[in-house]
Amino acid sequence: MASAPIIEVNAEFPQPRHIQRAVEILSSGGVIAYPTDTYFGLGCDLGSKKGIEKLYQLKGRDKKKPLSFLCPDLSDVAKYAHVSNFAYRTMKSLTPGAFTFVLEATRLVPEAMMSKQKQVGIRVPDSELARALAAALGRPIVTTSATDAEGEPLIDAKDIKDALGHGLELILDGGVRLMEPSTVVSLIDDQIEVLRQGKGQLD
Repeated sequence: MASAPIIEVNAEFPQPRHIQRAVEILSSGGVIAYPTDTYFGLGCDLGSKKGIEKLYQLKGRDKKKPLSFLCPDLSDVAKYAHVSNFAYRTMKSLTPGAFTFVLEATRLVPEAMMSKQKQVGIRVPDSELARALAAALGRPIVTTSATDAEGEPLIDAKDIKDALGHGLELILDGGVRLMEPSTVVSLIDDQIEVLRQGKGQLD
C-alpha cells in the first residue's frame, strides 16, 4: 500500500494551498498527520464515521477510550460541550494553549467520541496550523498523538511516514516537535481538576 506524501508547511504561517489539500482529504474521510503545539497529531473530521474508524485502527486504540478533538476557537466549543460561565472564563484565560478540557458533551458529538459519562475532551491549541485546519474544515478535528507501536511519540515527519504512512493520506511537516502532551483539565461541575499534567501550566 502506498505511503502518505510529506508536504513541508510553515507551522506559523501555513500556506493556504496546503491547508486546502489537507481539508479535502479530511472532508473525504481521510486521516492526516500534522504539527500541533504539543505532539505531532493524527487527525480526521469529527463528522466522518469512516475517518474516526480509521483513526482508532491506525492508533490501535480501544474504542472505549474516547479521543479528544480540537476547535479553531472558543466560540466553537459551546456547540459541542455544555460551557458554564465558570468554564468559559477558565478556558478564555488558558486558550489558545496546551490544554485539553473535559466537559459534558452536547448532542452534536458522535457517540464514539464520548466517555460513558457523556463527557468529551476539547482543545483550542496554540498552533496556527492546527486552528487553520479546523477553521477551513468548518468542523472540529478529532486528534490524537502520533505514536509508534510501543506508544512512544513520533517527533519527526519521516518517522511518522515509516511507522504510520500506510494508514495516512498526508503528512504535514512543520519541523520536529518537542515531546510534551497537553495538560488535561476537567471542568465538570465547575471544579478545576488536573487529570494529567503536561505542557500547559495552570497559574
